[in-house]
Amino acid sequence: MAGKGENNAFDGHAFARTLAESPGVYLMRDAEGRALYVGKARNLRKRVASYFDRRDKGPRIGLMVSKIASIEVSLTRTEAEALLLENEWIKSLAPRYNINLRDDKSYPWIRLTSHQEFPRIGFYRGGRSRPGEYFGPFSSAGAVRETLNQVYRLFGIRQCTDSVFANRSRPCLQYQIKRCSAPCVGHIDKHDYARDVEAARAFLKGENETVLDHLNERMEQASAALDFETAAVLRDRIQAIRNIQSSQFVTDGAEELDVIALAVEGGAVAVQVVEFRAGRNVGGRTFFPSNVDPDAPPGQVMAQFLGQYYAERLPPIEIIASPAPGEAELIEQALAERRGRKIRIANKVRGDRRQWREMAETNARDALRRRRDERDQVGRELAALAELIKLPAPPERIECFDISHISGNQTVAACVVHTTSGMQRKLYRHFNIENVEPGDDYAAMEQALRRRYGRVLSEDPDSLPDLVLIDGGRGQSDRARAVLSELGLDALPVVGIAKGPARRAGHETWVLDRREAVPGPNHPASLLAQRIRDEAHRFAVHGHRRRRQKKATESPLEKVPGVGPRRRQRLLSHFGGLKGVRAAGVEELSRVDGINRQLAEAIYQHLRK
Repeated sequence: MAGKGENNAFDGHAFARTLAESPGVYLMRDAEGRALYVGKARNLRKRVASYFDRRDKGPRIGLMVSKIASIEVSLTRTEAEALLLENEWIKSLAPRYNINLRDDKSYPWIRLTSHQEFPRIGFYRGGRSRPGEYFGPFSSAGAVRETLNQVYRLFGIRQCTDSVFANRSRPCLQYQIKRCSAPCVGHIDKHDYARDVEAARAFLKGENETVLDHLNERMEQASAALDFETAAVLRDRIQAIRNIQSSQFVTDGAEELDVIALAVEGGAVAVQVVEFRAGRNVGGRTFFPSNVDPDAPPGQVMAQFLGQYYAERLPPIEIIASPAPGEAELIEQALAERRGRKIRIANKVRGDRRQWREMAETNARDALRRRRDERDQVGRELAALAELIKLPAPPERIECFDISHISGNQTVAACVVHTTSGMQRKLYRHFNIENVEPGDDYAAMEQALRRRYGRVLSEDPDSLPDLVLIDGGRGQSDRARAVLSELGLDALPVVGIAKGPARRAGHETWVLDRREAVPGPNHPASLLAQRIRDEAHRFAVHGHRRRRQKKATESPLEKVPGVGPRRRQRLLSHFGGLKGVRAAGVEELSRVDGINRQLAEAIYQHLRK
């Protein structure tokens, strides 16, 4: 159901009268169809009508109501179901007036490529559209790596990329240090590897007793078959899991527990989350939600945070929240529906739990103080930058470009983005430079700028920066201005940052349109530009190394039509590596299982191009 019309013509009173007096979720949109606010209600008619009565709503809500052009609603069976749907809509639509939990990092996961014959397990960030099983999300990258180290050591699941796996002719170092069972070269058969994968899966789900039963059974089978070497390996794995269990219980029996504390000051909010899993502290993370109503009670902010936070993850069986969230019983009911078992949200706790809560509160306050100090510092630096290069106002968005290559090979350009909130990693972009003369940084920069701002102009003109920084001197910056002029962006300020004498940090020359400046190492603008440029350089080098590594690990056999992973593996195993395959003739190649004469000729010709 929806109410539509021009912004100032929308009759909220009339629309509210059409709604049912039942639980549901409502979505308010402006005249351009953009989401303004998502809310849930026990009684939709009363809740929506309350936005249009004569009571004072405050400037923030009053401004939002003035922009409403339509409202969409969805009825639910219960208020708990409405709460779940509300957070799903907030997550997918990111309405302007709802609290925004998202920061510049996606949650880390562990991904198991269970669709493969010999699955790989490893660290993963990003969307979960790729095939495989996902475990998490985890609060920090450190927690993921610690867990993965245990999985590699206990079960020997491979961690190498598919291209490396397909082209190995002998075991790597991970096999030598007993962190991989070397399925790449047949040191473990498919059946036994699948059993190890199943054990790793149970371990990641916290089913340690299941894992121990499985390993004990295998150990007894190996002993009965007089395979004492395998039995000894399994015995060591069992002992390692028992050691992990004995060292994990640093809590008072809390198997699954999240401690969440919120600090509020001057309209700014910090939330500290500490996770305990299997009785062990597995890390924490700090969030800085935006769009928080400064007049909202802390308990209401906590309730909104919990809804969004657990919309993306499975809630634990116990949550300690400070302050206590509003509608705690409703949140417990909604989270219990998601988890499939009872969830407890507590605030007044004793003993160890009280110490954990107080520590989380201290960390939240400290994070908010540091955030405020950083924002103040960035504000001063942006103001000094605007004064130095004669901008009418401090730039809210700065984009910086850098080029990375070795002797002109695998050239990559990088663009990083800085806003008043600091570096925005989700907005960074790499550009693989093609069809330019090796080592021609001017042409590489031109290509990167054309691709970047050609796309911005066609897709999202509102995201144009207020300032463009170029890592380079007069030549680079003049080329950048020429490209922007061709795109109709003459008014976009460009500053080249040329390295100073002996490449000393802070002594760079700033190349402006018709003048130059040397702010010096202690100038606030110089400190800001140095951080941004260093980040651009780091990101460019990262992109170049990744491209170079992909090229280095790419096998010529991958480009031969009809030669898939299995045939590549057979060829490499038969001839002892790529060198042996190159030296083989057509007759020798055709003797390999699965390689007929026609394919052998294609391989022979391709390797001699």
